[in-house]
Amino acid sequence: MAKGEQTRQAILARAFEIAKTVGLSGLSIGRLAEDTGLSKSGLFAHFGSKEALEVAVVEEAARQFVELVMTPALRRPRGEPRVRALFERWLQWGQRPGGCFFVAAVAELDDRPGPPRDALVQVSKDWLDTLATAARITIAEGHFRPDVDPDQFAFDVYSIMLGFHTYQKFLRAPASLERARESLERLLASARAPAARAGDRR
Repeated sequence: MAKGEQTRQAILARAFEIAKTVGLSGLSIGRLAEDTGLSKSGLFAHFGSKEALEVAVVEEAARQFVELVMTPALRRPRGEPRVRALFERWLQWGQRPGGCFFVAAVAELDDRPGPPRDALVQVSKDWLDTLATAARITIAEGHFRPDVDPDQFAFDVYSIMLGFHTYQKFLRAPASLERARESLERLLASARAPAARAGDRR
């Protein structure tokens, strides 16, 4: 990796850490310059604008999500074990300092048109598609009923994480993790094929 790219990646890693706690709108060039020891002009040379920096932070969050959540989970066996791994990895992601970056960013950008919102929409759609694809594979493996709607399943899993984020990050409810896992168990039980109910797919 070239030095310029290494510098850019270091800036993005720090920008992502800041954005997890103060949001994208709270991420300032001045604060980032202080934290990285670079000049404001140096930062602008890498990103060109605050908006471009925000887009790059969303993309950095997506890169880390793929590395820490999706790639390890997709190594698990096809079917219900993979669905469980995707969910558990996502739970771990949501328990990091600042909670789930994407859940917080959705609330921040939902009414703010522009490239950062567009980037976040694409990342969210990609994740929902991954969950729906995992459900389709689970149907093909015979773990889920053939009539399960993969898109509805993805919606339901995403809704569990939204609830988990609210209970854990905002309400600070002690049983947040247990409730999220119980919700997943109920969802899996409702989707499971009769032949798969006798065995444990964990």
